Amino acid sequence: MEFCSTRDASVRVGFSRALLRGLAPDGGLYVPCSWPTFTIGDFDGADGLPAVAERLIAPFLAGDPLGPQLAEIVREAFDFPAPLCSVQGDELFVLELFHGPTAAFKDFGARFLAACFQRLRKPGEPLLNILVATSGDTGGAVAAAFHRRAGTAVSVLFPQGLVSPTQERQLTCWGDNVRSFAVRGTFDDCQRMVKEAFVDPQLQAHCNLSSANSINLGRLLPQAVYYATTSLQFFRQHGRRLDFIIPSGNLGNAVACIWARSMGLPIGEIVLAHNANRTVPDYLDTGELRPRPSVATLASAMDVGNPSNLERLRALFPAIDALRDAVRATSIDDAAIRERVRLDYARYGQIWCPHTAVAAETWARMPQSARTGHAWCLVATASPAKFPEIVEPLIGGPVPVPAALAELLGRPTHSETLDASLAALRTALLSQ
Repeated sequence: MEFCSTRDASVRVGFSRALLRGLAPDGGLYVPCSWPTFTIGDFDGADGLPAVAERLIAPFLAGDPLGPQLAEIVREAFDFPAPLCSVQGDELFVLELFHGPTAAFKDFGARFLAACFQRLRKPGEPLLNILVATSGDTGGAVAAAFHRRAGTAVSVLFPQGLVSPTQERQLTCWGDNVRSFAVRGTFDDCQRMVKEAFVDPQLQAHCNLSSANSINLGRLLPQAVYYATTSLQFFRQHGRRLDFIIPSGNLGNAVACIWARSMGLPIGEIVLAHNANRTVPDYLDTGELRPRPSVATLASAMDVGNPSNLERLRALFPAIDALRDAVRATSIDDAAIRERVRLDYARYGQIWCPHTAVAAETWARMPQSARTGHAWCLVATASPAKFPEIVEPLIGGPVPVPAALAELLGRPTHSETLDASLAALRTALLSQ
């Protein structure tokens, strides 16, 4: 299978090349030139994440050097659960994606990408420099996945003062082959700097660059696996499709779900739940795309004013009416996030992280007509233990901390401060 740029369909590469490049030479994002389609029966006998992953991803690796190693890769990457739990009878469920090593959904894609990169590296090749911009969770997941892997160096860029203290500790506790940069700016600045680095002649000449953001196909495609696995499990048990409400920022998680549905998985409606950063909801409302500076919110990993993966959505649905038919979007402010954390802890005993609370509030605002006959699933993207400063005062007590997260939080930390410019990033990368 070949993958082309969202900006030029004639720019075509294989799967491994798309992973190593991260971004297409013209600045576009890689998408499949053609799509496989599946029936539910194609997954008969496939139970659990690794088994579904192998069948779902196999067509994308057809003819690629990584194809024969796919079974091994998915067993390594998908070695922790993604349980679907009932919140309210057969009407509301939650998909818990925070049981990996850094307690966020991005562990799935980061571990898959790291497993692929390790198998693509050849002895004696130049160091692979992996750039990642993060609004909170991505950087920690990528750092954990690549930490101490031979032949790779990771540079994590995060907005100084705009991630939670717990998230910052996860971004800066690694050392060895991982450098952490606190950028004097927003996540959008971090993302812009990474994109500019990939087309900078000086860096291209001296650094072997790749990306681990969700702009990288190898981060996004494996995220379709937990949607495929969960929807199959639900359909087999209940005979109906599962609808998803997805906390959304840079849109990688949402695009993964849409891709899974477009390939034939039994997924119903998809709602994109945004915080006060309204670029996508406003685009769907007006048909006019107006990227804007990001706004800092309690759901900091979703503070994105110019979502990269909107380009992939628009490539799949070039007409605005087609996109409106495919998804809906909401915007939830901080006051509503706080209140939803309080209410759902009191009502269900559920402890939401601020991002999951955005999804929960979206469901709570739905009219009864949108709930009747539907089974809605909230996508829980991170453990509430990553946000104790926000969550604990709202629920009036401590949040249990997963053992893997507690170990990370006990490590010493170090970061370097960086101006929000390509020149500053270039200097830092060329000095390593």
